[in-house]
Amino acid sequence: MGIRDSASLHMTASPERVFGVVTDPWKLPSWNQAITAVVEAPDQLVLGSVWKIKLHAFGQSWVSKSQVVTLERASGHFAYRSQSDDGNPSYADWDWLVEADGEGSKVTVTVDLNPTTFWRKHLLVKIRRPVLRKEMDDSLEALAAATRS
Repeated sequence: MGIRDSASLHMTASPERVFGVVTDPWKLPSWNQAITAVVEAPDQLVLGSVWKIKLHAFGQSWVSKSQVVTLERASGHFAYRSQSDDGNPSYADWDWLVEADGEGSKVTVTVDLNPTTFWRKHLLVKIRRPVLRKEMDDSLEALAAATRS
């Protein structure tokens, strides 16, 4: 009983600029409101790179760890797996595609939430579902604004 959702947005910035921001963990708090801080990250991502961020949602804060699964600059494809840094086996697979679209870019983000523990599978996923799409749409709008400057 996971959740899969996807959102897309046209942005005026070039695909290279957008991809550069999406793949820079240090810039995440500037365009994702749920991320309050970057705990640790490499200067540049490569396949297998890991970074940690601090998230805030539902009145709680926690550290989440992500690992790069796909990083293909030429095709604009970036994917990673994230999960809380507390040993919980539940995870989310995030997939980004940044494509040329006229004078700018079309950015599509897809997430597959995979709750595996009882509470996450039967309670938290039901709470998370209604707000997930809005958070994705808001992040894309903020990303578009961040790449315009």
